[in-house]
Amino acid sequence: MENQNVYEKPVTLKNVLKFAVPTIAMTVFMSFYTMVDGLFVSNLIGTDALSAINLTAPMIQLVTAISTMLATGGSAVIMKKMGEQKVEEAREDFTFLILVNVLVGIVMCAAGYLALDHIFGGMNLSLEVERYCVEYLSRYLVFTVPILLMNNFTLYMIASEKANLSLICSVMGGVLNMVLDYVFIAGFGMGISGAAIATGLGYSVTAVVGLFVFGRKKSLLHFKKPVFRGRVLVRAASNGCSEMATALVTGIVTMMFNWTMLHYVGEDGVAAVTIIMYVLMFVSSLYTGYSYGVAPMLSYYYGEQNREKLKKLVSLSLKVIAGISLVTVAASFLLTKPLVSVFARPDNPVYDLAVTGNRICSIALFFIGFNIFASGMFTALSNGVVSAVLAFSRSFVFMLITMLVLPLILGVKGIWLATPGAELMALALSAFMFLKYRKRYYGIDCTSSI
Repeated sequence: MENQNVYEKPVTLKNVLKFAVPTIAMTVFMSFYTMVDGLFVSNLIGTDALSAINLTAPMIQLVTAISTMLATGGSAVIMKKMGEQKVEEAREDFTFLILVNVLVGIVMCAAGYLALDHIFGGMNLSLEVERYCVEYLSRYLVFTVPILLMNNFTLYMIASEKANLSLICSVMGGVLNMVLDYVFIAGFGMGISGAAIATGLGYSVTAVVGLFVFGRKKSLLHFKKPVFRGRVLVRAASNGCSEMATALVTGIVTMMFNWTMLHYVGEDGVAAVTIIMYVLMFVSSLYTGYSYGVAPMLSYYYGEQNREKLKKLVSLSLKVIAGISLVTVAASFLLTKPLVSVFARPDNPVYDLAVTGNRICSIALFFIGFNIFASGMFTALSNGVVSAVLAFSRSFVFMLITMLVLPLILGVKGIWLATPGAELMALALSAFMFLKYRKRYYGIDCTSSI
């Protein structure tokens, strides 16, 4: 049994968690990258600089969106071929998709610098905050290619049964980010530029290690002479379009939050939104990590046409997510004040805004995990259309509805209730899709698992 790879072992809680926990830990640690920037920036520079980090988030999410699309969609396509025993073809496609990432990164970096002077002009920001925004984003763009490679290598390490290595890279990158944040900001006086550079260098750790790991033929996936297959790129893009939509629309929603808060409260409101988004991002990373961890297994069993393992894995996953949801909601309510005080002192007007907002937004934690897993599952099963519908509805359509309606009725409290309201509507749609497609994928009976 110990000589079997994870795809051959029975689907039990122990085996699934053994495979998924390193990925969960990795994504949680990766979520610290941005949070650490916020921690150092808010305490060593000020809440104006913290607001600037949030205002640059939509542009940064564009980079994340493209890399996530190619990574999740490509992983599903490649691991399906592995399950079909098309090993060499899968390796050729893997190398081809990595080269596509490099080219896309170069183009995005150049486009970002060309648009840099026009991005923040229409926001009516103070000169100080606008300066912080331009300074942070201009340094961050330098690392566009390493960021794309990092997101891809992270998932491919997991698929190659190297989740522990991926975790080690994330920890190393996170520690490097923390150390350099302090050194660059406090030691060298580089301000918000230092925070951006520290984050970029932290991301680069996985990119560099990945080049060495996948350059070795001992790895399950490794570089070999690529073969251009247009259909592979199309399938990867279509399969991963839901994850791209989630990341891309997250940036759009962040802009909506920022504009609404600027209208109702001002720049203090943007800083409060930033703190709450850190909490939501941290919890979401638990579910994202789990979904990433089990996605190669879903794709492999789908390619293998193993009905029983698919059914059991989905059922088990829903139970795991339900347990995590209960724990995170309770923790968020109990730890609201300590969490907020890390970023803003009680005498700062941002503090009260963030405490109130976090307690209301914590309701969303009941629903987020199921919605993330539903989208990830359909991606892994090569149904990018359904996954995209779920992701786009959740991240944009429902958020747009709640963001437009609730603040008009409830004011600032309506802004905080927008996220729980959108996630609840998304949960209803996710449940509908589970029920509609439960028999299509080899008899997955989700009704017995919910």
